Amino acid sequence: MVHPPRTERVTRPPRVPDPPRLAHLRQAPERGPRPVFFSGGSALRGASRRLIEYTHNSVHILTPFDSGGSSAVLRAAFRMPAVGDLRNRMMALADRSVLGHPEIYALFAYRFPHEGKPTALRGALRRMVRGEDERVRYIPEPLRSLVQSNLGLFQEAMPAEFDLRGANIGNLVLAGGYLDQGGRLDPVLLLFSQLVEVRGVVRPVVDEDLHLVAKLANGRTVVGQHLLAGDASSPLDSPVESLFLSRSSTRPRPYRPRIADAVVSLIRQADLVCYPIGSFYTSVIATLLPQGVADAIAETDVPKVYIPNPGHDPEEIGLTLPDKVRTLVRYLREGSDERPPVDALLHFVLVDAAASGMRATEVREIEKLGVGVVDTPLVSGADAPFLDDLLLVEALLSLS
Repeated sequence: MVHPPRTERVTRPPRVPDPPRLAHLRQAPERGPRPVFFSGGSALRGASRRLIEYTHNSVHILTPFDSGGSSAVLRAAFRMPAVGDLRNRMMALADRSVLGHPEIYALFAYRFPHEGKPTALRGALRRMVRGEDERVRYIPEPLRSLVQSNLGLFQEAMPAEFDLRGANIGNLVLAGGYLDQGGRLDPVLLLFSQLVEVRGVVRPVVDEDLHLVAKLANGRTVVGQHLLAGDASSPLDSPVESLFLSRSSTRPRPYRPRIADAVVSLIRQADLVCYPIGSFYTSVIATLLPQGVADAIAETDVPKVYIPNPGHDPEEIGLTLPDKVRTLVRYLREGSDERPPVDALLHFVLVDAAASGMRATEVREIEKLGVGVVDTPLVSGADAPFLDDLLLVEALLSLS
């Protein structure tokens, strides 16, 4: 593939933040810009809720490779992609002021108790299917019928040994829709997005049941997002040397699925591309691995921004901020047969240098890579050391 000539190169950032532009966006968010986020997990949940005050056109391309919790049980039972992060992001972007949205939001967030007995939990599920549970009964039509139908489909297909303890009801509803659609997620996500008026677009980067695999510097191979995320009980003990996708979790082999044309189109229509806060490898890098992602990004001449995590990320063991920028660019370049230049893939790193303790030597090191550093307040007293959702959204949209 030959990359087309880029007639308008992004050379320097506009004013950040840009109050006049932000005021204009707040007046007509339905006509707002189309930032595209490559992410997963819950790191952008708060920012997504603030984002819809400025634009209803954001695009969220998420990793469906989660292998822990309720998603893992569903994946094992039905060989399906993980839906938890997709559900979370849809609900963060939903307009909860409209009749019916608070009720569906509450249902989608509800989990069966972890200590529940199997017989009791199956009885609770049956009551939901029949519409007798108050969490379902008070949802207005047509959402109520859709929820009952999808839960019924899930209940019929549920294996006898399926463990409902800790099961998220929203995940079960989406799983029922996935089964009804012949093993396709996109139609289900589109339908629920329309019904709860999601102010944006949420899609998995690929609609396949795949596993994340990492080769560590010490020679160890780690299979599964939940192990790579490195929680306090089982932190990574060595830096990640390479990350890839595999069809099998027991015999991991590199596999590169191709993204659908619809995902390519979403990227090419972007007004801004963002690699946001979130788990570095399992949320951000994971969404860049499928074939076609890097090429679509390189062919889209808009600002491209990386927002590093402000605090400790157990996946970033051994990485300085310049290292993270180099790693991000490496995966993007390796994801394309054409090895596009850095300025086709990344323009700015958005930071609060004072709050993060960023050193001048790090700024110079990043700039030598051909990437600019935009330093602006992102941390407020109330949220320190984490990024303030409003400051983050306003800074990012000022770049679009």
